[in-house]
Amino acid sequence: MQFSDFNLSKCADGLLPVVVQDHVSLKVLMLGYMNEEAYNKTQREGRVTFYSRTRQTLWTKGETSGHYLEVVSSHVDCDADTLLLRVRPHGPTCHRGTTACFDTPDDEGFVRRLFQVVQQRHAEMPEGSYTTRLFIKGVKAIAQKVGEEATESVVEAVDGNRRRFTYEASDLIYHLIVLCEQMGVTLSDIEAELQRRHR
Repeated sequence: MQFSDFNLSKCADGLLPVVVQDHVSLKVLMLGYMNEEAYNKTQREGRVTFYSRTRQTLWTKGETSGHYLEVVSSHVDCDADTLLLRVRPHGPTCHRGTTACFDTPDDEGFVRRLFQVVQQRHAEMPEGSYTTRLFIKGVKAIAQKVGEEATESVVEAVDGNRRRFTYEASDLIYHLIVLCEQMGVTLSDIEAELQRRHR
C-alpha cells in the first residue's frame, strides 16, 4: 500500500497515526506518527521509523538505544486512516525502560511468549534445560507429565485450595504447551478450533 492510498483528510497535520503491537504477546507497545518519508523508510528497511511532531524530523525507534522495532506485519484499519504494525521488539519500547509506553501489566500475553520460548528450546535444544530433557524423552513422557499435572490440579480444586490449584494449573499449562510443540500444534491452531466450536 502506498502512503497516498491512506485517507489522510481525517489525520491531523496529514500525519498517519501508527499503533505498534508486539507480534507474539499482542501487547500494545506505543503510538507514533508517520509522514510519507517515515512510512517509506519503514517499508524499505523493515524497522519502524516515525515522524517527530515536536522536532519535525524523522526518527527510527532504537537508533540510539539499539531497541529497534522490527516489522513483522502491517494492517490498515477500516477507514484507511490508521496503521497497525505488529513488530518484534529488540528490548524495551518506552524511554522509561518499560516494555510499553502504556502502563498495562508487563505479564500481559505471557502465555503466547511462553509458547515462543518452548518453540525456541525445541529448535535449539540447549543443554541443562528442563524443556530440552522433556523433548529428548519424547511424546509418551511429556504426555505422562500432562496427565500427572492434570490430576494434581483436580485434587487441589476438589480440596478448595486456590493457591495450590494455581501452582498446579500453571504446571499443567506449561507441560501442555510442551506437548503441543511436540505434536506440532500451535496456539493459533487451538484458537482456530475453539473459534470453530464457538460458532
